[in-house]
Amino acid sequence: MGVLKSTSILFSALITGSLTISGSALAAEDVNLPKTIAMTAYGTGSAGYTQMVSIGNLLQNEYGVSVRILPGENDVSRMTPLRTGRVPMCACGIASYYGSEGVLMFAGKEWGPQPIRVIATSTASFGLGVAVAGDLDVKTPADLKGKRVSYVRGDDALNIGTEAFLAFGGLTWDDVEKVEFPGYGRSFDGVIAGQSDTGFTMSVAPPAQQLAASPRGITWPTLDPNNKEGWKRLQAVAPYFQPHNVTSAAGIEKGSAWQGATYPYPILVINANEKSGLADGLIKVLIEDYDKFKDAAPGNAGYALEQQNTQWVIPFHDEVVAYYKKIGHWTDEMQAHQDQLVQRQDVLQKAWKEYKGGNPPEDDDAFRKGWMEARAKALEAAGMNPVFR
Repeated sequence: MGVLKSTSILFSALITGSLTISGSALAAEDVNLPKTIAMTAYGTGSAGYTQMVSIGNLLQNEYGVSVRILPGENDVSRMTPLRTGRVPMCACGIASYYGSEGVLMFAGKEWGPQPIRVIATSTASFGLGVAVAGDLDVKTPADLKGKRVSYVRGDDALNIGTEAFLAFGGLTWDDVEKVEFPGYGRSFDGVIAGQSDTGFTMSVAPPAQQLAASPRGITWPTLDPNNKEGWKRLQAVAPYFQPHNVTSAAGIEKGSAWQGATYPYPILVINANEKSGLADGLIKVLIEDYDKFKDAAPGNAGYALEQQNTQWVIPFHDEVVAYYKKIGHWTDEMQAHQDQLVQRQDVLQKAWKEYKGGNPPEDDDAFRKGWMEARAKALEAAGMNPVFR
């Protein structure tokens, strides 16, 4: 499950300089939060961890709430404390979606679909996608046909992201030369060394910066937001992607932009049955105290109300929905989408219970295979796209 390090943070003592937040403005009203909030997040050097530290500083200074962050080394170690009830919240990545669907690393016996809900997400100026060596004439994903495309062993998120970009261009892995690497960093080393032509990454990540500074340079294939068929194919593979005008990317000059894609990071998730008031209190702070923390850490601007995708792939917590209704930021279309997502989770929960109770195989691989088949059958019977098979 990976190693989970427990780090107790007194934010007012640890955060200085650019992370210091002024408490001069009025605080959000009617905020009732637990006096201590424990949560998991990415490692201490990550953008997600830094954001949680800055928000924790605000909570400490304005509301007397201390935050305890448990940095997890991988997706499973971040999600496990949430599943077991050790923490009520996770500042997770896209693995939270995989967990809600019960797929990939969450298709095993001890996991299955997780009944989680979103509090808020950050969608900032960066993007996520396939970076391509700049010495090739690649302008759109369709131009990747016949090119050497990196495949990272054991990293579902990166490989599914690459597959989705290929799908935008009407391509599959059969249309390119798959080059396998043992890790994310090694895949970019391979591009720089001329062994491959692509790597999937966050647009501002160090490997992308290294490629941009190398003799090969870097380019980002355009994903035209008006190409409805291309986006339909991409989202059939990875429905969590959304069009994004990326203004922060390796190789992109200031004032320029890449018409690309992104998905939120981090994604603040909580169990559906969490009734401590955490979701209600935190969404109020994030929205109403936004000006106090928006510049306190890179990516914090992504928590703005207008950046919240209210028709995404994981349902919101009931307390968040109630808050959006109260401030007039909830429509019938949003409610219909929310209801559909909740229904999808109900279908998955029922299918998992029936599968586990029906004498499934003991062998791990056979168990996963049987579950994925049962899962797809249940979703299709309900008129829903399984996405994963």
